[in-house]
Amino acid sequence: MASSSLLSQTTFSPFLTNKTHNNKSPRCITTASITNNPSLSGRKLRAAVIGGGPAGSSAAEALAAGGIETFLIERSPSTAKPCGGAIPLCMLEEFSIPLHLIDRHVTQMKIISPSNLTVDFGSKTLKPHESIPMLRREVLDSFLRSRAQSSGAQLIHALVTDVQAPFSSTSTAPYVIHHTVNNSRKTLAVDVVIGADGANSRVAKSIKAGTYTCAIAFQERIKLPDNKMEYYKDVAEMYVGDDVSPDFYGWVFPKCDHVAVGTGTVSGKQEIKAYQRGIRERVKHKIKGGKVIKVEAHPIPEHPRPVRVSGRVALVGDAAGYVTKCSGEGIYFAAKSGRMCGEAIVKASEGGERMINEADLRREYLKEWDDKYKTTFRFLDMLQGVFYKNNASREALVELCRDEYVQRMTFDSYFYKTLAQGNTIEHVKLLFKTFGTLMRSNVLRREMESFKF
Repeated sequence: MASSSLLSQTTFSPFLTNKTHNNKSPRCITTASITNNPSLSGRKLRAAVIGGGPAGSSAAEALAAGGIETFLIERSPSTAKPCGGAIPLCMLEEFSIPLHLIDRHVTQMKIISPSNLTVDFGSKTLKPHESIPMLRREVLDSFLRSRAQSSGAQLIHALVTDVQAPFSSTSTAPYVIHHTVNNSRKTLAVDVVIGADGANSRVAKSIKAGTYTCAIAFQERIKLPDNKMEYYKDVAEMYVGDDVSPDFYGWVFPKCDHVAVGTGTVSGKQEIKAYQRGIRERVKHKIKGGKVIKVEAHPIPEHPRPVRVSGRVALVGDAAGYVTKCSGEGIYFAAKSGRMCGEAIVKASEGGERMINEADLRREYLKEWDDKYKTTFRFLDMLQGVFYKNNASREALVELCRDEYVQRMTFDSYFYKTLAQGNTIEHVKLLFKTFGTLMRSNVLRREMESFKF
């Protein structure tokens, strides 16, 4: 079929027509002409965002607010990805998250070593206004989708089955999104596609984005008796040890009326239920009498994909691999990548007036993202390699967490999403302290192994 006729012959559902654009958002971006891309006569740039989590919703909001005709396609709006639900403090203001969405404001983060050494992380270093907001993903995701719709994005409840690219990478012919709505096959023609459809992304497969290592996260939501829940009203716990995960950690995070108890792993995915029994055993006295109300499992990427932009297709969030090692954090980076990608398209298309190309996406989105966050991801990758390889190194990690300088640097980096600069002298002291702690822990490990033998 000729590319010039494909757009007009593609079937749109009736409720997707006669779109009026909302250009009154404060995030609407207008720029002078920065490309030689052709103007779009009589219409706006059309974009499809596949996936309605924080990444997809944030991308759709930025696109629609900037004048792009935006379709947000979500397979199952009533469900949400299993997630601990912690977000950094800066996200509340940066993404205008209403406080009523927050279940708990955690002011005590306890880190428990394999030998059950407990460090109260933050009791002496948190500032009066600081806390770790905890929320439920189903609540956050629903809010962000609704806000994207308010900005002008059109939400489609559908399963995407295929993304058909133009025959030529230099063509301006549309991408065709094949999807099913209530068992009815439909197609949608768009100029740009953003893949925000998670670790098993169909969009990523369609552009041959390459594979990446995935962890598996397993979580039980447990409703506790009132007296048990009182303990967790502002407390979250992280447990490390071979019994709960060979390469990650187990957690107990408080929600509105229950706790999320879970674990994650890359290397022992087939034993995930055994590790879940391990974390339950570590906290059995604290959750005694609790009732499991929901069981969840989901793949989580461990590093960015080899390809994140191809043609007029870009990947964001889990689909791109934006989950940090060591901490496993992904909500903020999903929303941030989605917004950055959406704003990049608005900028490159001059508010939807011009076609864009792969070079625009690489320049305005991918380069900006890598310049801003590549160092953070590499640093956390290194930390995981050092401190999660065996129980001795995990004991060293928890011991280091006693240090108030470590705690302050960690909170500054986590809360405000920048690598804290710190003090050079304190950095040197910390380096020597780290070496000393690791050496003592490894000596102890060898002695224990010899004793067992």
